[in-house]
Amino acid sequence: MAREMGLDLVEVADKANPPVCRIMDYGKYKYEAAQRAKESRKKATNIVVKEMKYRPKIGVSDFDTKTRKVEKFLQDGHKVKITIMFRGREVTHPELGKKILDDIAERVEDYAKIEAYPRLDGRNMTMVLGPDAKKVKARKAQEAREAKEAAAAEAREAEAAATDSDPVEAPEESTEAPEPVAADTAGSD
Repeated sequence: MAREMGLDLVEVADKANPPVCRIMDYGKYKYEAAQRAKESRKKATNIVVKEMKYRPKIGVSDFDTKTRKVEKFLQDGHKVKITIMFRGREVTHPELGKKILDDIAERVEDYAKIEAYPRLDGRNMTMVLGPDAKKVKARKAQEAREAKEAAAAEAREAEAAATDSDPVEAPEESTEAPEPVAADTAGSD
């Protein structure tokens, strides 16, 4: 029957008595299964751990730049491992690294949570931050409300400006040149 239809005879359940077979286009079946697997991989979320390294004697502008990058990673949904690298005798002052990590955690507290608290591993102090979906959602909702209120305020201002400035008729300007005024030169010595 399968040859007559130009299809394949595929054994579905070999343990059954008698074995179960099905007539189908096996190439098409394999292709569709591969497409389903590909689609399910697309929907899966891959959590990536990004790393940002700091030093205890970091400058203010470098700290701000790196911290903005950390914020971007967190907003994109990635986890961030923050490492403070100590060199030489700097390791005797772990409070400097702890202060930097606390400053970072404070800056990103609106949309991140601490997943692994700061700890000293040899010459490095590490902390892991992860995106907090609830905080991100609440913050986006707040920004949307603020944007909506700002747009409404702008519309009210524009409407008020339109009603306050009634068009006043301007005098018609003539296109003729003004007549020259004769200068009185008599008796001006």
